[in-house]
Amino acid sequence: MTDAVPPDVACVIDAYAPEVRAGVSHLRALIYDVAANLPQNVTINETLKWGQPAYRPRTGGTTLRLGPHRDACFALFAHCQSTVITAYAQAFPGWDRLDGNRAVLFDTLEQIEPERLSHLIAHALTYHQKPQ
Repeated sequence: MTDAVPPDVACVIDAYAPEVRAGVSHLRALIYDVAANLPQNVTINETLKWGQPAYRPRTGGTTLRLGPHRDACFALFAHCQSTVITAYAQAFPGWDRLDGNRAVLFDTLEQIEPERLSHLIAHALTYHQKPQ
C-alpha cells in the first residue's frame, strides 16, 4: 500500500493531462511496491524536485522523478550522474525507449513492464548502499 500523496505533490499530479496522470500514478505505485518488498527497510521521502514528483529513500539511494517528457507522454527519470539508467539499459538492451542516461520513456500504460522496471527502481532505491 502506498502512502498518502503529500498535498503539494498531489496538486502537481492532478494538474497533469489524464494520460500523464495515469502513467505517473502507476509508476508511483510501483515505486512504493518495490520499496516495500526490498530486504532492506526502505522508507520513501516523496517531494517535488524540479516541479516533478520525486521519490528518494530517507537513507541512501538516489532520487527517481516522474512526469511528462518532451519526447513521450510520461517518463521515469533517474539522476543523470548515477548509473541507474545505464545499468538498466545494459541488463535489458533494446527493451525500452530511453532518453540517454536520464529517463525511461512511455507513451501508454501498457509500455510499463513492472518486472523489468522493478530492477531499475530497486537499483535506485539502494544505490550506494553497501551490502550487509
